[in-house]
Amino acid sequence: MPDRTRRLVLALVLLCLGLAVVQPYVTPLLYSASTPRTVAARGDLAESEKSTIALFERASPSVVHVFAQAVAQDRGLLDIENEGEEGGTQTGTGFVWDGAGHVVTNTHVVQAAAQSGGSVSVRLSSGEVVAATLVGMAPSYDLAVLRLGRIQRPPPPLAVGTSADLKVGQSVFAIGNPFGLDHTLTTGVISAVRRRMPTSEGREVSGVIQTDAAINPGNSGGPLLDSAGRLIGVNTAIVSPSGASAGIGFAIPVDVVNRVVPELIRAGRVRNPGIGIIAGQEATAARLGIDGVVVLRVLRGSPAAQAGLRGVDPQTGTVGDIIVSAGGNEVHRLADLTAAIAEGGIGATVELGVLRDGRLRKVRVGTTDVAENRL
Repeated sequence: MPDRTRRLVLALVLLCLGLAVVQPYVTPLLYSASTPRTVAARGDLAESEKSTIALFERASPSVVHVFAQAVAQDRGLLDIENEGEEGGTQTGTGFVWDGAGHVVTNTHVVQAAAQSGGSVSVRLSSGEVVAATLVGMAPSYDLAVLRLGRIQRPPPPLAVGTSADLKVGQSVFAIGNPFGLDHTLTTGVISAVRRRMPTSEGREVSGVIQTDAAINPGNSGGPLLDSAGRLIGVNTAIVSPSGASAGIGFAIPVDVVNRVVPELIRAGRVRNPGIGIIAGQEATAARLGIDGVVVLRVLRGSPAAQAGLRGVDPQTGTVGDIIVSAGGNEVHRLADLTAAIAEGGIGATVELGVLRDGRLRKVRVGTTDVAENRL
Protein backbone atom coordinates (compact mmCIF):
# COMPACT_ATOMS: atom_id res chain seq x y z
CA MET A 1 0.00 0.00 0.00
CA PRO A 2 1.48 3.41 -0.97
CA ASP A 3 2.49 5.71 1.86
CA ARG A 4 -0.03 8.33 0.81
CA THR A 5 -2.91 5.88 1.00
CA ARG A 6 -1.69 4.53 4.32
CA ARG A 7 -1.57 8.06 5.77
CA LEU A 8 -5.12 8.76 4.52
CA VAL A 9 -6.54 5.63 6.13
CA LEU A 10 -4.77 6.41 9.38
CA ALA A 11 -6.20 9.95 9.36
CA LEU A 12 -9.73 8.62 8.84
CA VAL A 13 -9.32 6.17 11.72
CA LEU A 14 -8.07 8.91 14.03
CA LEU A 15 -10.96 11.15 12.99
CA CYS A 16 -13.52 8.44 13.80
CA LEU A 17 -11.93 7.81 17.17
CA GLY A 18 -11.99 11.53 17.92
CA LEU A 19 -15.67 11.80 17.02
CA ALA A 20 -16.46 8.83 19.24
CA VAL A 21 -14.70 10.49 22.15
CA VAL A 22 -16.35 13.89 21.85
CA GLN A 23 -19.85 12.67 20.81
CA PRO A 24 -21.24 12.34 24.39
CA TYR A 25 -20.24 15.98 25.01
CA VAL A 26 -21.37 17.44 21.70
CA THR A 27 -24.80 15.75 21.41
CA PRO A 28 -26.33 17.33 24.55
CA LEU A 29 -25.14 20.75 23.36
CA LEU A 30 -26.70 20.33 19.92
CA TYR A 31 -29.90 18.39 20.65
CA SER A 32 -31.00 19.02 24.29
CA ALA A 33 -34.62 20.24 24.55
CA SER A 34 -33.98 22.95 27.10
CA THR A 35 -37.21 24.75 26.21
CA PRO A 36 -40.79 23.39 26.00
CA ARG A 37 -41.21 21.22 22.94
CA THR A 38 -43.64 22.05 20.17
CA VAL A 39 -47.01 20.35 20.65
CA ALA A 40 -47.78 18.02 17.76
CA ALA A 41 -51.22 18.27 16.22
CA ARG A 42 -53.27 15.21 17.17
CA GLY A 43 -56.29 15.33 14.94
CA ASP A 44 -59.77 14.19 15.93
CA LEU A 45 -60.42 11.58 18.60
CA ALA A 46 -61.65 8.22 17.35
CA GLU A 47 -65.42 7.91 17.25
CA SER A 48 -65.31 5.18 19.91
CA GLU A 49 -63.32 7.50 22.19
CA LYS A 50 -65.76 10.34 21.65
CA SER A 51 -68.75 8.19 22.49
CA THR A 52 -67.09 6.82 25.65
CA ILE A 53 -66.16 10.32 26.83
CA ALA A 54 -69.68 11.57 26.15
CA LEU A 55 -71.17 8.60 28.00
CA PHE A 56 -69.05 9.24 31.08
CA GLU A 57 -69.73 12.98 31.10
CA ARG A 58 -73.46 12.34 30.81
CA ALA A 59 -73.73 9.52 33.36
CA SER A 60 -71.12 10.30 36.03
CA PRO A 61 -73.03 13.18 37.70
CA SER A 62 -75.73 10.62 38.60
CA VAL A 63 -73.24 8.28 40.32
CA VAL A 64 -72.56 8.81 44.04
CA HIS A 65 -70.17 7.55 46.71
CA VAL A 66 -71.93 5.82 49.62
CA PHE A 67 -70.52 5.75 53.18
CA ALA A 68 -72.34 3.49 55.65
CA GLN A 69 -71.01 3.79 59.19
CA ALA A 70 -71.95 0.99 61.56
CA VAL A 71 -72.14 1.30 65.34
CA ALA A 72 -70.08 -1.08 67.46
CA GLN A 73 -71.52 -2.05 70.83
CA ASP A 74 -70.16 0.10 73.68
CA ARG A 75 -67.75 1.85 71.33
CA GLY A 76 -69.88 4.35 69.44
CA LEU A 77 -69.22 5.24 65.83
CA LEU A 78 -66.02 3.83 64.38
CA ASP A 79 -64.06 5.54 61.65
CA ILE A 80 -62.69 3.77 58.60
CA GLU A 81 -59.22 3.40 60.16
CA ASN A 82 -60.79 1.27 62.92
CA GLU A 83 -62.88 -0.79 60.57
CA GLY A 84 -63.26 -4.37 61.75
CA GLU A 85 -65.64 -7.10 62.78
CA GLU A 86 -67.24 -5.00 65.50
CA GLY A 87 -68.11 -2.09 63.24
CA GLY A 88 -66.66 0.37 60.79
CA THR A 89 -67.37 2.21 57.59
CA GLN A 90 -68.48 0.28 54.55
CA THR A 91 -68.09 2.23 51.32
CA GLY A 92 -69.65 1.58 47.98
CA THR A 93 -71.34 3.17 45.02
CA GLY A 94 -74.88 4.19 44.24
CA PHE A 95 -76.76 6.06 41.55
CA VAL A 96 -79.72 8.41 41.42
CA TRP A 97 -82.95 6.66 40.52
CA ASP A 98 -85.50 9.46 40.28
CA GLY A 99 -86.13 13.17 40.66
CA ALA A 100 -87.13 12.72 44.30
CA GLY A 101 -83.51 11.94 45.22
CA HIS A 102 -83.80 8.19 45.69
CA VAL A 103 -80.47 6.39 45.35
CA VAL A 104 -80.01 2.70 44.54
CA THR A 105 -77.12 0.70 45.99
CA ASN A 106 -76.42 -2.83 47.26
CA THR A 107 -77.88 -4.16 50.49
CA HIS A 108 -74.46 -5.39 51.60
CA VAL A 109 -73.12 -1.82 51.45
CA VAL A 110 -75.62 -0.45 54.01
CA GLN A 111 -76.87 -3.49 55.92
CA ALA A 112 -74.42 -3.34 58.86
CA ALA A 113 -75.15 0.35 59.39
CA ALA A 114 -78.90 -0.25 59.19
CA GLN A 115 -78.87 -3.16 61.65
CA SER A 116 -76.67 -1.36 64.17
CA GLY A 117 -78.45 1.99 64.06
CA GLY A 118 -75.55 3.67 62.27
CA SER A 119 -75.60 6.40 59.69
CA VAL A 120 -75.40 6.63 55.91
CA SER A 121 -74.06 9.56 53.93
CA VAL A 122 -73.57 10.17 50.24
CA ARG A 123 -70.95 12.21 48.40
CA LEU A 124 -72.21 13.66 45.13
CA SER A 125 -70.10 14.17 42.02
CA SER A 126 -69.90 17.86 42.96
CA GLY A 127 -68.08 16.89 46.17
CA GLU A 128 -71.04 17.80 48.40
CA VAL A 129 -71.69 15.32 51.22
CA VAL A 130 -75.36 14.71 52.04
CA ALA A 131 -76.94 12.67 54.82
CA ALA A 132 -79.17 9.87 53.56
CA THR A 133 -81.93 7.78 55.09
CA LEU A 134 -82.60 4.14 54.34
CA VAL A 135 -85.91 3.66 52.52
CA GLY A 136 -85.77 -0.12 52.25
CA MET A 137 -83.65 -3.19 51.61
CA ALA A 138 -84.20 -6.38 49.63
CA PRO A 139 -81.44 -8.78 50.77
CA SER A 140 -82.77 -11.49 48.47
CA TYR A 141 -81.78 -9.27 45.54
CA ASP A 142 -78.88 -7.39 47.21
CA LEU A 143 -80.64 -4.10 46.49
CA ALA A 144 -81.29 -1.15 48.77
CA VAL A 145 -82.79 2.31 48.31
CA LEU A 146 -81.65 5.48 50.08
CA ARG A 147 -83.19 8.94 50.05
CA LEU A 148 -80.94 11.98 49.93
CA GLY A 149 -81.39 14.55 52.66
CA ARG A 150 -81.96 18.24 52.08
CA ILE A 151 -80.41 19.14 48.76
CA GLN A 152 -81.17 22.04 46.46
CA ARG A 153 -81.21 20.03 43.28
CA PRO A 154 -80.59 16.28 43.08
CA PRO A 155 -78.48 14.97 40.20
CA PRO A 156 -80.39 13.68 37.18
CA PRO A 157 -81.49 10.02 37.24
CA LEU A 158 -79.85 7.55 34.90
CA ALA A 159 -81.72 6.38 31.82
CA VAL A 160 -83.05 2.84 32.31
CA GLY A 161 -82.56 0.16 29.68
CA THR A 162 -83.51 -3.50 29.58
CA SER A 163 -81.57 -6.67 30.28
CA ALA A 164 -83.89 -8.94 28.30
CA ASP A 165 -82.05 -8.61 24.98
CA LEU A 166 -78.41 -8.37 26.04
CA LYS A 167 -75.84 -10.19 23.91
CA VAL A 168 -72.50 -11.74 24.83
CA GLY A 169 -69.77 -9.51 23.42
CA GLN A 170 -71.78 -6.31 23.83
CA SER A 171 -69.78 -3.37 25.21
CA VAL A 172 -70.46 -2.32 28.79
CA PHE A 173 -69.24 0.49 31.05
CA ALA A 174 -69.01 0.51 34.85
CA ILE A 175 -68.76 3.70 36.90
CA GLY A 176 -67.93 3.49 40.59
CA ASN A 177 -65.56 4.21 43.44
CA PRO A 178 -63.15 1.24 43.58
CA PHE A 179 -60.87 1.39 46.62
CA GLY A 180 -62.33 4.83 47.36
CA LEU A 181 -61.20 6.35 44.05
CA ASP A 182 -64.12 8.57 43.03
CA HIS A 183 -65.83 8.26 39.67
CA THR A 184 -63.72 5.61 38.00
CA LEU A 185 -64.74 4.37 34.57
CA THR A 186 -63.91 0.84 33.46
CA THR A 187 -64.95 -0.81 30.23
CA GLY A 188 -65.39 -4.31 28.94
CA VAL A 189 -67.88 -6.64 27.36
CA ILE A 190 -70.69 -8.88 28.51
CA SER A 191 -68.95 -12.21 29.10
CA ALA A 192 -72.10 -14.23 29.78
CA VAL A 193 -75.79 -13.79 30.45
CA ARG A 194 -78.40 -15.71 32.41
CA ARG A 195 -76.05 -16.54 35.25
CA ARG A 196 -77.59 -17.46 38.62
CA MET A 197 -76.24 -15.74 41.71
CA PRO A 198 -77.03 -16.87 45.27
CA THR A 199 -78.08 -14.21 47.75
CA SER A 200 -79.39 -14.54 51.29
CA GLU A 201 -81.56 -17.30 52.70
CA GLY A 202 -80.94 -19.69 49.82
CA ARG A 203 -82.54 -17.48 47.21
CA GLU A 204 -81.00 -16.76 43.83
CA VAL A 205 -81.20 -13.93 41.34
CA SER A 206 -81.61 -15.25 37.82
CA GLY A 207 -80.51 -13.59 34.61
CA VAL A 208 -77.38 -12.16 36.25
CA ILE A 209 -74.93 -10.42 33.88
CA GLN A 210 -71.27 -11.49 33.85
CA THR A 211 -68.73 -8.95 32.62
CA ASP A 212 -64.97 -8.58 32.29
CA ALA A 213 -65.12 -4.82 32.99
CA ALA A 214 -62.90 -4.26 36.02
CA ILE A 215 -65.06 -4.32 39.16
CA ASN A 216 -63.33 -4.00 42.52
CA PRO A 217 -64.29 -3.39 46.17
CA GLY A 218 -66.07 -0.04 46.19
CA ASN A 219 -67.83 -0.65 42.86
CA SER A 220 -70.67 -2.43 44.68
CA GLY A 221 -74.00 -0.78 43.98
CA GLY A 222 -72.72 1.12 40.96
CA PRO A 223 -74.28 1.14 37.51
CA LEU A 224 -73.39 -1.09 34.59
CA LEU A 225 -74.26 0.80 31.39
CA ASP A 226 -74.64 -0.14 27.75
CA SER A 227 -73.08 1.88 24.93
CA ALA A 228 -76.13 4.16 24.86
CA GLY A 229 -75.52 5.10 28.50
CA ARG A 230 -78.60 3.21 29.71
CA LEU A 231 -78.63 1.30 32.99
CA ILE A 232 -78.57 -2.44 32.31
CA GLY A 233 -77.39 -3.75 35.69
CA VAL A 234 -76.19 -3.01 39.20
CA ASN A 235 -72.66 -4.23 39.96
CA THR A 236 -72.73 -6.50 42.97
CA ALA A 237 -70.02 -9.18 43.17
CA ILE A 238 -66.77 -10.51 41.76
CA VAL A 239 -64.98 -13.84 41.65
CA SER A 240 -61.37 -13.31 42.66
CA PRO A 241 -58.78 -15.30 44.63
CA SER A 242 -57.02 -12.04 45.56
CA GLY A 243 -60.04 -9.84 46.29
CA ALA A 244 -59.26 -7.58 43.32
CA SER A 245 -60.70 -7.77 39.83
CA ALA A 246 -59.92 -10.99 38.01
CA GLY A 247 -62.13 -10.16 35.04
CA ILE A 248 -65.19 -11.95 36.41
CA GLY A 249 -67.78 -9.54 37.75
CA PHE A 250 -71.52 -9.82 38.16
CA ALA A 251 -74.38 -7.34 37.91
CA ILE A 252 -78.02 -7.66 38.93
CA PRO A 253 -80.07 -7.32 35.72
CA VAL A 254 -81.95 -4.05 35.35
CA ASP A 255 -85.27 -5.81 34.70
CA VAL A 256 -85.06 -7.14 38.26
CA VAL A 257 -83.95 -3.73 39.56
CA ASN A 258 -86.85 -2.01 37.80
CA ARG A 259 -89.28 -4.33 39.55
CA VAL A 260 -87.74 -4.36 43.02
CA VAL A 261 -86.80 -0.68 43.49
CA PRO A 262 -90.33 0.74 43.02
CA GLU A 263 -91.58 -1.75 45.64
CA LEU A 264 -88.91 -0.60 48.07
CA ILE A 265 -89.86 3.03 47.47
CA ARG A 266 -93.56 2.28 48.00
CA ALA A 267 -93.39 -0.09 50.94
CA GLY A 268 -89.80 -0.30 52.20
CA ARG A 269 -89.68 -4.01 51.44
CA VAL A 270 -90.28 -6.46 48.64
CA ARG A 271 -93.14 -8.88 48.70
CA ASN A 272 -91.62 -12.35 48.55
CA PRO A 273 -93.78 -15.22 47.29
CA GLY A 274 -93.65 -18.25 49.56
CA ILE A 275 -95.69 -21.13 50.91
CA GLY A 276 -94.98 -20.71 54.62
CA ILE A 277 -92.18 -23.11 55.50
CA ILE A 278 -88.72 -22.91 57.03
CA ALA A 279 -86.37 -25.10 55.05
CA GLY A 280 -83.61 -27.22 56.53
CA GLN A 281 -79.98 -26.43 55.79
CA GLU A 282 -78.67 -27.83 52.54
CA ALA A 283 -75.42 -29.00 54.15
CA THR A 284 -77.37 -31.06 56.70
CA ALA A 285 -79.53 -32.59 53.96
CA ALA A 286 -76.43 -33.48 51.95
CA ARG A 287 -74.82 -35.19 54.98
CA LEU A 288 -77.98 -37.25 55.39
CA GLY A 289 -77.95 -38.20 51.71
CA ILE A 290 -81.20 -36.34 51.04
CA ASP A 291 -81.77 -34.99 47.53
CA GLY A 292 -84.35 -32.24 47.84
CA VAL A 293 -85.52 -29.58 50.29
CA VAL A 294 -86.28 -30.75 53.81
CA VAL A 295 -89.27 -29.04 55.40
CA LEU A 296 -87.90 -28.08 58.80
CA ARG A 297 -91.01 -26.32 60.10
CA VAL A 298 -94.42 -25.36 58.75
CA LEU A 299 -95.72 -21.94 59.80
CA ARG A 300 -99.10 -21.92 61.47
CA GLY A 301 -101.95 -20.80 59.22
CA SER A 302 -99.76 -20.76 56.11
CA PRO A 303 -100.68 -22.27 52.73
CA ALA A 304 -98.23 -25.09 53.49
CA ALA A 305 -100.06 -25.84 56.74
CA GLN A 306 -103.41 -25.79 54.95
CA ALA A 307 -102.03 -28.21 52.36
CA GLY A 308 -100.95 -30.60 55.13
CA LEU A 309 -97.19 -30.37 54.75
CA ARG A 310 -95.19 -31.69 57.69
CA GLY A 311 -91.92 -30.51 59.18
CA VAL A 312 -89.32 -32.35 61.25
CA ASP A 313 -90.75 -33.93 64.40
CA PRO A 314 -89.41 -31.75 67.24
CA GLN A 315 -89.54 -34.67 69.71
CA THR A 316 -87.82 -37.40 67.72
CA GLY A 317 -86.05 -35.41 65.00
CA THR A 318 -87.67 -37.59 62.36
CA VAL A 319 -87.73 -35.99 58.91
CA GLY A 320 -91.24 -35.25 57.68
CA ASP A 321 -91.66 -33.98 54.11
CA ILE A 322 -88.96 -33.59 51.48
CA ILE A 323 -89.87 -31.43 48.47
CA VAL A 324 -88.39 -33.01 45.35
CA SER A 325 -90.22 -31.12 42.58
CA ALA A 326 -92.11 -27.88 42.05
CA GLY A 327 -94.06 -26.69 39.04
CA GLY A 328 -92.99 -29.74 37.07
CA ASN A 329 -89.26 -29.10 37.66
CA GLU A 330 -86.95 -31.17 39.83
CA VAL A 331 -85.91 -29.65 43.17
CA HIS A 332 -82.42 -30.52 44.35
CA ARG A 333 -81.72 -27.44 46.49
CA LEU A 334 -83.54 -24.51 48.01
CA ALA A 335 -82.78 -22.22 45.06
CA ASP A 336 -84.68 -24.59 42.75
CA LEU A 337 -87.74 -24.32 44.97
CA THR A 338 -87.59 -20.54 45.39
CA ALA A 339 -87.20 -20.07 41.63
CA ALA A 340 -90.29 -22.18 40.93
CA ILE A 341 -92.36 -20.33 43.52
CA ALA A 342 -91.13 -16.90 42.39
CA GLU A 343 -92.07 -17.68 38.80
CA GLY A 344 -95.76 -17.79 39.67
CA GLY A 345 -95.65 -14.86 42.08
CA ILE A 346 -97.93 -14.14 45.03
CA GLY A 347 -101.44 -15.60 44.84
CA ALA A 348 -100.51 -18.42 42.46
CA THR A 349 -100.73 -22.16 43.01
CA VAL A 350 -97.75 -24.46 42.63
CA GLU A 351 -97.78 -28.24 42.45
CA LEU A 352 -95.15 -29.84 44.66
CA GLY A 353 -93.74 -33.33 44.56
CA VAL A 354 -93.38 -34.34 48.22
CA LEU A 355 -91.56 -37.38 49.53
CA ARG A 356 -92.93 -38.64 52.87
CA ASP A 357 -92.00 -41.98 54.46
CA GLY A 358 -90.46 -43.05 51.16
CA ARG A 359 -93.65 -42.44 49.17
CA LEU A 360 -94.07 -39.67 46.60
CA ARG A 361 -97.25 -37.65 46.44
CA LYS A 362 -98.41 -34.50 44.66
CA VAL A 363 -99.59 -31.49 46.68
CA ARG A 364 -101.03 -28.22 45.37
CA VAL A 365 -100.06 -25.25 47.53
CA GLY A 366 -100.97 -21.58 47.22
CA THR A 367 -98.36 -18.82 47.52
CA THR A 368 -98.48 -15.80 49.79
CA ASP A 369 -96.28 -12.91 50.92
CA VAL A 370 -93.61 -14.10 53.34
CA ALA A 371 -90.77 -12.48 55.26
CA GLU A 372 -87.21 -12.37 53.87
CA ASN A 373 -86.04 -15.37 55.90
CA ARG A 374 -89.06 -17.53 55.10
CA LEU A 375 -90.26 -19.44 52.05
